[in-house]
Amino acid sequence: MSLTTQKQIARPGATDKKKRGYGDADSMAIAAFVLGLPGLLVGNIFLGPSAIVMATLALARGTRRPIRALLGLALGVADLAVLAILVTMDGTLSWSL
Repeated sequence: MSLTTQKQIARPGATDKKKRGYGDADSMAIAAFVLGLPGLLVGNIFLGPSAIVMATLALARGTRRPIRALLGLALGVADLAVLAILVTMDGTLSWSL
């Protein structure tokens, strides 16, 4: 058995580690964007901070989709701004018709 074969047996998937890291960061960027969009209308107290955390983690991990992560971050901040406006106008955490 050659030395390279022994390394592959000892550490299967060791070369896929970087690809998996980008995939996780890219998924977080997409999740931040997807969480930020509905947060403008419903559940902004939960979805806004979630979008901010996901976008920050995606940017910190070096996503290949930085624009989508920044959009998710901006939408998360907008969610919290909508929440602040709702609280100051109505004194409630929900929409009132």
